[in-house]
Amino acid sequence: MGLLPLLLRGAPKRFLRASGSYRSLYESNSRRRRHGTDAAAADQAVNSRADHRPDDQMLDFPGAKAAFTSRMEFISPNAAEAVPCFRILDDLGRALDGSDIPEVDSSLAVKMYHTMVRLQTFDSIFYEAQRQGRISFYLTNIGEEALNVASAAALTKDDVVFPQYREHGVLMWRGFTLDEFANQCFSNEAGHGKGRQMPIHYGSEKLNYFTISSPIATQLPHAVGAAYGLKMDRKNACAVTYFGDGGSSEGDFHAACNFAAVLEAPVLFVCRNNGYAISTPACEQYKGKHSIQLLAFVLTTSQYFFLFLNFDAPGDGIVVRGRGYGMTSIRVDGNDALAVFKAVSAARKLAVEQSKPVLIEAMTYRVGHHSTSDDSTKYRSGEEIAHWRSVRDPVLRFRRWLESNAWWSVEDEKELRGAARKEVISAMNQAEKKNKPPLSELFTDVYDTLPRNLLEQEATLRDTVSKNPPSLAPH
Repeated sequence: MGLLPLLLRGAPKRFLRASGSYRSLYESNSRRRRHGTDAAAADQAVNSRADHRPDDQMLDFPGAKAAFTSRMEFISPNAAEAVPCFRILDDLGRALDGSDIPEVDSSLAVKMYHTMVRLQTFDSIFYEAQRQGRISFYLTNIGEEALNVASAAALTKDDVVFPQYREHGVLMWRGFTLDEFANQCFSNEAGHGKGRQMPIHYGSEKLNYFTISSPIATQLPHAVGAAYGLKMDRKNACAVTYFGDGGSSEGDFHAACNFAAVLEAPVLFVCRNNGYAISTPACEQYKGKHSIQLLAFVLTTSQYFFLFLNFDAPGDGIVVRGRGYGMTSIRVDGNDALAVFKAVSAARKLAVEQSKPVLIEAMTYRVGHHSTSDDSTKYRSGEEIAHWRSVRDPVLRFRRWLESNAWWSVEDEKELRGAARKEVISAMNQAEKKNKPPLSELFTDVYDTLPRNLLEQEATLRDTVSKNPPSLAPH
């Protein structure tokens, strides 16, 4: 044995790494002595490969396929330009030059507008009902009506929907009646939730609309699983799941995206980027492309005033995350009903026909408070809310487009608004008069035979209620 092997045997690892070239030289000479010309030919092949430039070689690890490069360069987190936002109508309801208007006839367009107005009216009346103490909780869809209704119009009844909690416009489009909404909100015996859910936790097996659950983003992996099942059964349908910009910070979002991309599941991820995750603004939710408004205090010799300064932050929101998971993605103006309809229609076609998941980032604005438990004026200005309620109202924008096509008039508007208000108030009054579900319903629909612990809980509850005023007596 030569001297070099003896030295290397007891050398520390860092020396072994540094002496790799000497080891290779030693082993090469040993092979030549042992195997002669065959070893020499092998060494020549290795040297030939080593002579190639790095950019001529391909990364052949199982985890990735890419070209090598001798230039070290980090990937910048900031794109040269932000992903554009697809839009067809401007804020005044006028089609942009060169816009490709989707195939929406007068019948479909008017139905979409009817649904938006009914949704707006329902929200307004039931929000006030909660403030009057008639229901316990409510959450509005104000400012996001176009996204809800137009996306729903682009789907089929066979597509399964996994909502977050601000998509009752989707359910309304699918045929959930005002009476059904009202019964759920009043938690009466006719409600689908049997009094066991929060008022706005709607659901309908008949309409392929999975029951809402408040925990954020838990519906996303469920939607992917359902989509994979549709794929396995060769169904001509997809799964659609909605979530807010805050939901994209949850682990379930990332798990669902990877799951969907790897399995090539036909699922649409529709992100309602409405600017706020309750009180958390987008600039604190993710490092995305958005406007930052800074309030500067300016003092002069005679007076002082406030100055608003606007800057663009680096990064690019949620839509760019799709590419990291290998998903087709698009950003769309969520307040433009036509753009949403066209984008979701095309995304559904990709999902169903090519079995591809698609991420849709719909840029919109939550005009209402997060819920009746929130006061959004604590974290945003009244002027900001008023601007979006008036100038950027998606319902008014779509109405103007209808009027430009001679599909709508002032008389139609007055009649629709009046009728919608009467229908909603009638549904509310009827639902309020109905009895609450029996106490026994608190323990049903989970076990075929109630276990002993639930039987004991029911007995304790009945005993407690029986000792209180007659209005709480069990039935």
